[in-house]
Amino acid sequence: MSHSPLERPSFNVTHEVSPNDVLIAGFSSFGLAGLTAVDYLVENLELEEIGHVSTADLPSITPFEKGRPRHSIRLYSDDEVDVTVLVGEQFVPPILGERLATSILGWTEAEGVSEVAVLAGVPIPHGPDAHRTFYVATDDYRTARLEGDSVPPMETGFLDGTNASLLEYGIDSPLGVGVFITPVHAQAPDVEAAVRLVDTIDATYDLGVDSGPLEAFAAEIRQYYEDLAERIDEREPEGTYDRMYM
Repeated sequence: MSHSPLERPSFNVTHEVSPNDVLIAGFSSFGLAGLTAVDYLVENLELEEIGHVSTADLPSITPFEKGRPRHSIRLYSDDEVDVTVLVGEQFVPPILGERLATSILGWTEAEGVSEVAVLAGVPIPHGPDAHRTFYVATDDYRTARLEGDSVPPMETGFLDGTNASLLEYGIDSPLGVGVFITPVHAQAPDVEAAVRLVDTIDATYDLGVDSGPLEAFAAEIRQYYEDLAERIDEREPEGTYDRMYM
């Protein structure tokens, strides 16, 4: 029996060290704000790679630095930090987001992870007053992390892909899931959006991260991420900005 390409791709998590209680994730998407933010967290907190997510039967990228290849979806942690960070440089089409989420969720459940926070940029029409971070979160995550009005809720709309699958699982499970969302522009990376996400996650988890040097950090990797953004634009169907509304 033959299978279409969309039926074959799969994901598998491999790790050398058990993760911390909280997983913070950023995936490759338009504007690259979430990806830039988690990449910066790894750099600023001096985290070490502890594992990766391998893909099968999916057009992939193999990033490298100083001549050394690395996995496109990586896990980072440290004994001195209370969070584990997932850096997802591999672009995963929304139609395959559930498969990636299922792999991540199976791993988090087996390893006793209690919270997942996702940093994401969304290319939605917005005015200057919307240059801030919003949240979409399960009730338990909101109660534990989002009391007060420092981060407003996203009023209405819907998510798809990996973020949607993570949230849907969190609704009826003990896993607390929060997606932090900020509007992004076309430039890659959208540094101002990444700064907003870093500041929000730092305030939420008291990580002690200074977002000040992010501008310089982003400048160093701008060309790399611009190339990555071009590949995403080529693979992302037109009209994706309509998948969420404010």
